[in-house]
Amino acid sequence: METKLFSPYDLKGVTLKNRIVMSPMCQYSCENEDGIVNNWHLTHYTSRAVGQVGLIIVESTAVTAQGRISPQDLGIWHDGHIEGLKQITGLVKEHGAKIGIQLGHAGRKADIKEEIIAPSPIAFNEHYQQPREMTKLDISETIEAFKKGAARAREAGFDVIEIHAAHGYLINQFLSPLSNKREDEYGGSAENRYRILREVIDAVKTVWDGPLMVRVSANDYDENGLKIDDYVKIASWIKEQGVDLIDVSSGAVVPARIHVYPGYQVGYSEKIKHGAGIPTGAVGLITSALHAEEILQNERADLIFLARELLRDPYWPRTAARELGVNIEQPKQYKRGWQFE
Repeated sequence: METKLFSPYDLKGVTLKNRIVMSPMCQYSCENEDGIVNNWHLTHYTSRAVGQVGLIIVESTAVTAQGRISPQDLGIWHDGHIEGLKQITGLVKEHGAKIGIQLGHAGRKADIKEEIIAPSPIAFNEHYQQPREMTKLDISETIEAFKKGAARAREAGFDVIEIHAAHGYLINQFLSPLSNKREDEYGGSAENRYRILREVIDAVKTVWDGPLMVRVSANDYDENGLKIDDYVKIASWIKEQGVDLIDVSSGAVVPARIHVYPGYQVGYSEKIKHGAGIPTGAVGLITSALHAEEILQNERADLIFLARELLRDPYWPRTAARELGVNIEQPKQYKRGWQFE
């Protein structure tokens, strides 16, 4: 049987050499709190390209300084960030990988000294400061910041953009009734709570015509929160806007106990893929090539997103290929390391 994990995948004209995606993972490594790429970022992302990952997505990158998860986050809120990001894209592409970036805003989960903002003035928990409720001007400025971030991502040479609407950050806060108590056109009904994501997608698409993905948290893990059926509907709206793929995660909009196990989020990916008719990526404790292959063969997802496993093993695609009995291209400089296997 032909393996799907190492088959190419077309994402709106961008061909990934395999279905392995490095999930965006914050590195919290900007030494001067300036959001500028440094040597750690160059080493970290390039090594996964050498390791033959098909698509590498740079960590959540703040579209405003106020929207950083931490003071050490990468930024894309001014033109001075472009040069460092361009170094990452250039190095990654040299090794045959495609490169994406996740654009994000932390909202009430911004752990910074400055004032923070959110749809409603509700702190995430006792360890976070209480945010100020966003005005209409704040909302419009934030949407414009996502647009400008996308334009800078294009200039920096990224192949793919992902909008971060998951893990309890700003857009996720608007989507969930647990964190959005507004009574204007950005709150109340599901359609109103979706409005900011709709407007962000529309704004980004005015400056970006490449592959566009959205990451969602498909379960709030709270009886009064959103569940997978709600996200199938949200995914159908996302599809209508011309988004190419939904990266399906879960949780973190409110503190919750989550029972995790290998592939615990794959069912959400499968339901969104078939329920909304849109390609999806599956993520969450996928560590085995056989598991990844099962997900793809049974059409539970179109791409496999790996996070911690790629922190442990930058050369995981090599490990996976051996497990599946597939020969993959290696850097010519390393071939002698494997010639006697």
